[in-house]
Amino acid sequence: MSEVIRVFLADDDAEFRGVYRRIFTRTDGFTVTGEAGTGEDAIRMIRALKPDVALVDVQMPGGSGLDVVRATAENATRVIVLTTFDLDEYVAEAIRDGAAGFLLKNASTSEVVAAVRVVHAGHSSLAPEVTARLMDQFALRPRPTPHAFTDALLSERELQVVRLVAQGMSNQEIAEALFLSPETVRTYLKRLFAKLDISDRTRLAVLAHEAGLLHEAR
Repeated sequence: MSEVIRVFLADDDAEFRGVYRRIFTRTDGFTVTGEAGTGEDAIRMIRALKPDVALVDVQMPGGSGLDVVRATAENATRVIVLTTFDLDEYVAEAIRDGAAGFLLKNASTSEVVAAVRVVHAGHSSLAPEVTARLMDQFALRPRPTPHAFTDALLSERELQVVRLVAQGMSNQEIAEALFLSPETVRTYLKRLFAKLDISDRTRLAVLAHEAGLLHEAR
């Protein structure tokens, strides 16, 4: 028998809660464990009931949906912000504070149900229009100062190795691309790990992306 996903509904619109209560009650694999119309009640009940996934509106009396996200961050519950307000600051703050999803109320009920399944499985779910806007903003965002990759710290050859690691290349592929031996590539990596105080190439790739090195190379 498949696991039943326990859903919590937090919205000051009782009619809206009623719609989704009926949907989840009638859909196999789901049960509604509780609901609240204020932020305060949502926080208290989510902490007590520990539902699997909570659908939370942004603007509610007695505490916003973002307050709920922050207050339940240590809870096992995965929170999806479901709202008519798709302002960028709401999206960024919700994700930063630990929300597992951000959907708009114009989403179809089937999309919401699918998002709950995705989030319960440990993934994230963002409304397509929200995702597109975030990607556009990221592309236009000025590159932050690459504190770990200044020219004074790394040579141009070391920066080349970093960029190729960030692209997912293996040592052999990097060696072929830069006309080096695999052993030389390994030496570069050891030197980079020591300079940057890291221990693996995954962290090196993350730093490269955060510093905008790939964007810089285009």
